[in-house]
Amino acid sequence: MLDRIRQLLDDRANQHVGYLAEFENPGALYDAVKSLRKKGYTRLDTFSPFPIHGMDAAMGLPVSKLGFLVFGGGATGAFLGVLMQWWMGGVDYQINVSNKPLFALEASVPIIFELTILFSALTAVGGMLALNGLPRPYNPLFYSERFGRATDDGFFLHVAEADTAFTSNGTASDLFGLGALAVEHITHEGATELDASGAPVASATSGEPVLAISGAAPVTPSHTTGEI
Repeated sequence: MLDRIRQLLDDRANQHVGYLAEFENPGALYDAVKSLRKKGYTRLDTFSPFPIHGMDAAMGLPVSKLGFLVFGGGATGAFLGVLMQWWMGGVDYQINVSNKPLFALEASVPIIFELTILFSALTAVGGMLALNGLPRPYNPLFYSERFGRATDDGFFLHVAEADTAFTSNGTASDLFGLGALAVEHITHEGATELDASGAPVASATSGEPVLAISGAAPVTPSHTTGEI
């Protein structure tokens, strides 16, 4: 059991160790995901400023579990609403008002409704955070300066090293062949820019590999807001 927990924690920590590729627009990102899936890649993740229609299906993602969690939370809230009012009015503190029933389901509907909504909302927020592994104050993707544009005008595709189809040179070649503007190798030590062969891009002056965290100018696609 402990070994299984350690394995799950290690898998989560290394989830985003791999290659990060930037694409020019959502269409190019969508086509790249479909092509990589056909090549046998399964450990893919995408990042964009807005949802891309059809991306879930292209990535082969299953139906979200959040709906089932919310249903369970709502049912729990409804049950507790009935139980609370029955116990308070019919058992613990009985008050005879004009010989009316001590507990009536019809009069209890407003409280049942409110607790159903409350528990559903809390379960939706908590379930979303838990299923997404949030909050996550550290992520190796933060080493990439380009990745900061994922909330503005950047479209990114990540291929995990844990993917069975991943190879250092083959995956880089696949990404560039699908139209990637740039590819970076993301590790817990930093982000290194790569060429189409999977080798680090050497600086023209020093000959040393270019680290993306060193302030290298990011590739600027033609669709940036500055040119609109």
